[in-house]
Amino acid sequence: MTEGDIALTPLAQSDGRTKIRPVVLLRRMPPFGDWLVCGVSTQLHQQVTGFDDLIEPTHPDYRGSGLKAASLVRLGYLAVLPAGHFTGVLGPFQPSVMRGCFRGLRHFLQPNGRFRAARGRPGG
Repeated sequence: MTEGDIALTPLAQSDGRTKIRPVVLLRRMPPFGDWLVCGVSTQLHQQVTGFDDLIEPTHPDYRGSGLKAASLVRLGYLAVLPAGHFTGVLGPFQPSVMRGCFRGLRHFLQPNGRFRAARGRPGG
């Protein structure tokens, strides 16, 4: 597995059940080599415009990604998972998608960085 791969991993859902879900491998974390990952979702209605990346079948990186439907790279859904936690790899994203992810996170995380979602969620 390498940075930019779309991997499959068990993740807890809001209902408490665990489900195998796709994630993007962003970066290996010191000191144990765990992975910083970003969630991938087909729930397009949850897109945070200007923050999440939409990967549609017409996107140049869609074909080799292994995704089965238009999907969001959910920058607001980050986790650090052990390297042994993954059950497989669907395929890679190209560097252009990864640069977009890092650019969005960098902008959001810089001092005084703020993001105002186009649509709000209660309590969010």
